[in-house]
Amino acid sequence: MEETKEALSQMNNLKEIASALAIGLGAIGPGVGIGILAAKALEAVGRNPEASGKIQSMMILAIAFAEAIAIYALVVALIIKFV
Repeated sequence: MEETKEALSQMNNLKEIASALAIGLGAIGPGVGIGILAAKALEAVGRNPEASGKIQSMMILAIAFAEAIAIYALVVALIIKFV
């Protein structure tokens, strides 16, 4: 009986570590990607200010796609934690 409780406790600890790693590592990629995206958009607007409307709309769309990846990581972390 005691062994079962200890095994469940260890499994819960591993699940918490796994969910923390999933969201932590899953948020690094989109964070770096959005930073690079914003830098390149600012560079493009600096080179061609007349195209700032098109550049901004494309940048917002790309940011939304990058954020979707972070949301997938969050969903995976929640699945690991609660299932």
